[in-house]
Amino acid sequence: MPTPPAVRPSILHLPPGDWDTVLDCLCAHFPAIGRETWLGRMARGRVMDGDGRPLGPQHPYKEGLRVQYFREVANETPIPFVEAILHVDEHLVVADKPHFLPVMPAGEYVEQTLQARLTRRLDNPHLVPLHRIDRHTAGLVLFSANPASRARYQALFRERRIDKRYEAIAPALPDLDFPLRRATRLEAGEPFFRMREVDGEPNTETQIEVLERRGGWWRYALYPVTGKKHQLRVHLAALGAPIRHDGFYPELIDRPDAPDDYDRPLQLLAQGLSFSDPLSGEPRRFASRLQLAFPS
Repeated sequence: MPTPPAVRPSILHLPPGDWDTVLDCLCAHFPAIGRETWLGRMARGRVMDGDGRPLGPQHPYKEGLRVQYFREVANETPIPFVEAILHVDEHLVVADKPHFLPVMPAGEYVEQTLQARLTRRLDNPHLVPLHRIDRHTAGLVLFSANPASRARYQALFRERRIDKRYEAIAPALPDLDFPLRRATRLEAGEPFFRMREVDGEPNTETQIEVLERRGGWWRYALYPVTGKKHQLRVHLAALGAPIRHDGFYPELIDRPDAPDDYDRPLQLLAQGLSFSDPLSGEPRRFASRLQLAFPS
């Protein structure tokens, strides 16, 4: 049997209906995916029941049946940058993610993701990211390597018991006093993938310091207290210092479906993670080996 992709399968409990086969139900439930695509996945053993047994085209439909299937993207574009593994133990994996590489499968990315690459490299199908950073952001991502201890590490993020440090290259803000605190309310903007600041009770907070000054460009340290989508990008842009090469803020310049411009990586880096290990109680500190680039 062909080896499944190095990603976790998606799960569907079959909805109520009058279909004859699982295949008929899948075709109706996912109208954008053609019947031939489902037949091809079944032929490669990539559609299974809840116990991992392959399902064929004639397998009878049953309401509530747990079906596992692997998403696939035809002609997935390779991303020509390589992640670095900084730490591996029984419970945790820490990786340095390059710009442009997604953390998890989504949209047009399945195999070209940090999770899939690490799963293959470490031969561990149990790897699950404990948090996410944007595809355009580089730097540290922490993975759970062991389902038995996963909840203990997930609680670090849920309960805000982990300190995150980012760096960014952005225009100088000589009229502001640093360090400063930016606390505003963020909501979904237009188009749907952008965020915007609105009036109301703050739901985001970022502490900002200046690390280095080079003329009109500064290197900032950013400490997010909260973790809203695009929070750091929106906060700096709202202060008048959009992050270098940011095509989304303050104005939408880059279309999300446009080809990546590898010469213009977003100058935002997830640089540090520190926390008390929930199993041992020992302090853990991880630092990215990547560096941002000032304009030459």
